[in-house]
Amino acid sequence: MLKKIYSIFILLTGICSMISAQQNDNNPYTRFGIGDMSDNNFNHTRQMGGLGASYIDAYNINIVNPASYAFLNATAFDVGVFAKNTYLKDDKHSNSFWTGNLDYLSLAFPLTNPINALYDGVKRKYKWGMNVTLKPNSTVSYDIENIDSVSIGKPFVRNYNGSGGSYKLLWGNAVNYKKFALGVNLGYLFGNLKYERNIFFDKSDYAYNDYYTNDYNVKGFIWNGGLIFTDIINKADIEKNKIAPAKRISAGIHFNSATSFSTRSNVQHFLVQDISSSFQRVDTVNIEQDISGKGKLPAELGLGATYYYGEKHALGFNYTRTLWSSYFNDASGEVAGSLTDVNRYSVGGYFRPDYKSYDNYFKRVYYRYGVYYSTDPKKFNGDAVDSYGITLGMGMPFVFQRKVSTVNLGVTAGTRGANAPISEKFLKFSLGVSFNDDEWFLKRKYN
Repeated sequence: MLKKIYSIFILLTGICSMISAQQNDNNPYTRFGIGDMSDNNFNHTRQMGGLGASYIDAYNINIVNPASYAFLNATAFDVGVFAKNTYLKDDKHSNSFWTGNLDYLSLAFPLTNPINALYDGVKRKYKWGMNVTLKPNSTVSYDIENIDSVSIGKPFVRNYNGSGGSYKLLWGNAVNYKKFALGVNLGYLFGNLKYERNIFFDKSDYAYNDYYTNDYNVKGFIWNGGLIFTDIINKADIEKNKIAPAKRISAGIHFNSATSFSTRSNVQHFLVQDISSSFQRVDTVNIEQDISGKGKLPAELGLGATYYYGEKHALGFNYTRTLWSSYFNDASGEVAGSLTDVNRYSVGGYFRPDYKSYDNYFKRVYYRYGVYYSTDPKKFNGDAVDSYGITLGMGMPFVFQRKVSTVNLGVTAGTRGANAPISEKFLKFSLGVSFNDDEWFLKRKYN
């Protein structure tokens, strides 16, 4: 088992070097807050619209509600990547581009192996699960130019540029007793964000170009907790017919309070005049180093319920409210109330024709579907920015080192800001691979 742990963390270390590379995006929506927030749903729940509040699975990881770790029956190592095509449009212009990045790395395992209980012929009252996850938390990536002018003089170019993002490292634990499970994620938030505002004049004017840069890092501790209740609602039918499919329901809630973070900023402001191709005159307006600041991330509450009919299908709903109105950030000058609270609604599920089929592989595949609607923290002209989309996916089992694992393929088609000055339409393709191993913490009868 130690060799497996060592191998997995070597793989984690190698792949983590990729996570520092930002996606090559150009989206003005990432300008606000600490960037565009990453979805905490992994591919299997994301493909169902986002059922993270209540969804439980014995072989897939759900970090949205940490109580779900207690329902794992095997070790799971999950890695996800995505590719996204975005189409932006305003009154006069449009642009389309591809982006992509590593989505998450996660390792979760039960601290008590269920096989041991079968060997010993006992039924344990408690189950304990643990998780370690590294993933992007937010992304800043935009590069915008517009032509401006004053009443006298030639037109000039205003350039707005942002890059960077934040990440989070989570450590989670969960305990299950009878019908209830309780879990918590403790995490560390870190990252670096860079914003530029520049003004460029034609070289023939010999005017001073204006360069302003605000570069700051962010760090802080974060947490979220969760509770899940689950029960079989047709126990009487199963008592009469042992092969009857179990009808199960799970209901969950996850939450976190507003959490503080600290920042360290470097501000530079220069005026640069191009005298010739080899000579520039530079005038320093302002340089400030190591400016300390603070900020606050929003509190969040999510709840949902999911119904499962044996291994054949499931259907659930999810609601999340995030209090972005309490967010502020000294480093960017954003004050409490500059953003608005967010609501997100989703419905989805899966269908699996016959998980026992031996002669038809596609009958063992999970076919997932979902829809969602959400508001955005940003407002334009007093109007909320709406987002909505549909999700589709497939969970395809495969055998790796004599263990059944899963490839999760999905696609999300959505739109944001149809009523805003800049509208966004996107098509996002996601790939996740979940490797499973049921031999961790296995008490062997013979060596």
